[in-house]
Order: sequence, then structure tokens, then C-alpha cells
Amino acid sequence: MRKPLAFEEYHAYIEAELQASLGPGNLSLYSMLRYHLGWVDAQGRPSEHPGGKFLRSTLCLSSCKAVGGEPGRAVPAAVAVELTHNFSLIHDDIQDISEYRRHRPTVWKVWGVPQAINAGDSIYALAYLEVLRLLNRGVPEKRVLSAVQILGQACRLICEGQYLDISFESRHSVTVDEYMQMISGKTGALMEASTHLGALVGTVDDKLVECLAGFGRHLGTAFQIQDDILGIWGGVEETGKSQYDDILRRKKTLPVIFGLAHAEGIAGEELSALYRRTDMSLADAARVASILESSGARDHARRVVEQHRQLAIRELGSAPVSAGVAELMGILDFVLGQGILNEDGSRP
Repeated sequence: MRKPLAFEEYHAYIEAELQASLGPGNLSLYSMLRYHLGWVDAQGRPSEHPGGKFLRSTLCLSSCKAVGGEPGRAVPAAVAVELTHNFSLIHDDIQDISEYRRHRPTVWKVWGVPQAINAGDSIYALAYLEVLRLLNRGVPEKRVLSAVQILGQACRLICEGQYLDISFESRHSVTVDEYMQMISGKTGALMEASTHLGALVGTVDDKLVECLAGFGRHLGTAFQIQDDILGIWGGVEETGKSQYDDILRRKKTLPVIFGLAHAEGIAGEELSALYRRTDMSLADAARVASILESSGARDHARRVVEQHRQLAIRELGSAPVSAGVAELMGILDFVLGQGILNEDGSRP
């Protein structure tokens, strides 16, 4: 599926503001951040290594446009979201012991865990300084204060979601409600903040702002569940991860939770036994995927994706028909049509 023009239209503005947010800092700390963002190599030399797709920041600017605002005014909010996302990625790589991101070593793998933690913390701090730059774009102080609160709440929920995700790996039984709470924090919170912040800058209509926030929340939920599907049945070219990576790490994703609850007879017992193993082989993981498929887990997850897609569309129905709304619909279709992959094939 072709990438919406919004990604190309906003990319240069987001990248320029991102670079400005880091400033001219000469400490190696800033080389670490530039490395993570794809601008330099591990020796600090200029590089054109592909970074992310700026999904969340593009959603922010498109949401501003959808409520009748000027997207350029919301660029600091979009970059604050992008910085927050990257802070979470650096820390996720440490917690997941992931050695590669976008086909090159992760920050912790190159500089060690202590400095990678510091790099993540630095980007987190820069995100809040960036929100304050909304004042320079003429955004009223009261709304800038609201933007700080929105971003802070999203960060809190991201940490709660990450806590739950990690804790689930050592638990055999996880409920659907617990899973939904986890993804609403780990993934949904920042998607919601992206559209919420863009709308907040673009209009004083608080009801419309809440509708755009709801759009981001349901899109984030659908996005994560689709990622769960790809994590089991997607090929390496679709996910950027090794085959059955989520199963081998015994992730409690929606298909797994459904399968553990609905696989019957001998197959159900086998699935339960396999998922308790700490030394699961690739053949074991393939068998797990097969049992999940037979239990209807993939079809169930697809139905939940569609439910949240429809809920996201319903939230957009409250916005006036505009080019901005069409832009958001294009992004929605692209994201949930599995088109939103990084240049290396990984999910952003």
C-alpha cells in the first residue's frame, strides 16, 4: 500500500525541529542520540541510516489540520511525541535485551547499559523542553500547560504498560482485561497523546479535541493487536524480527491469551505445556503458532482490530469534513493495512 503524502509533507519539518531540539551539544551523549535517530554512525560520522517513519508525529500534525488548525504551529508537540517514543525505544531495547534496531546495534550494545539509560533519560527530558517551544508558536500558556499534562500522563501510562508487559512474561495466566490495560498504556497512550496534542493546538473546541484523542486511542489499540498478529504469523520481511520472536519470548499477546483459553483437548494441553517451557525451540514455536491458528486466535485478533478501526472512524465522524480528516483516514488505512514499516522492515 502506498505511503500517504502526509509522511513526506511533514518529514522535513519534524526532522529539522528534532535536530534543533538536540542543539549543537558536543558531548558524546549527543552522538549517542544522533546515532539512535539515524543521523550518524557509532563513530559520530554523518550517516543516512534510515530512522523511523515519524508515525506519531505525523498523526499529531494531521490531527491539528483535521480540526482546522495550522500544522506548523504544532511541530514542537509533534517532536515532543517523537522524542518520547524514542526514549521508550532505547529503554525497551535494554529491558528486552535487544541487540539490534533497524539493522544495526542498539545504543546499549554499542555504549553499554548505564550510558544507554542516560541517553534514554536525556531524550525524555528534551521532550518536555520541546513542549514548551509551543509558546514560541503563539500557543496560549494555558494550553501549553495542558500539553505538558497530556504528555506526562502518557509517559506514566507507557511505564505502567511496560511494567505489565514484562510481568506477563513470568506468568502463565493473563486475562484479556489485563492485556488490554497493558496495551492501552504501552502503545495506546502515546498514540492518543499524539492526536490529542495536535487537536489541542489546532482548536479551542474541547469536545472535538476529545474526539481526536479517542481516534488515537483506538488506532493505537488496533495497531498493537495487529502487531501481535504479525509477531506470530508475519514473516521476517514484515516484522524485522526473527520468526516467532514473540512466541519464543513467551509474550502474552492477544492471540496467545485467546488460544490458551480456547484451544481444546490434547492440542490445548500441548499449547499450555509448550508455553510453560523456558527452553522453547523454533520447532516448538512453530507448533504453538499452528495450535493458535486452529483455535481461531488469528481470526479473533483480526476481528478485534476491525472493531477498534471502526471505533476510530466513529470518533473522526465528529470532526468537520476536511482535507485533514481525509489525511487521517489515509494514515489509518495505511497503518492497519500493514503498510507502516520502517525501511528495514520493522514496525515503527
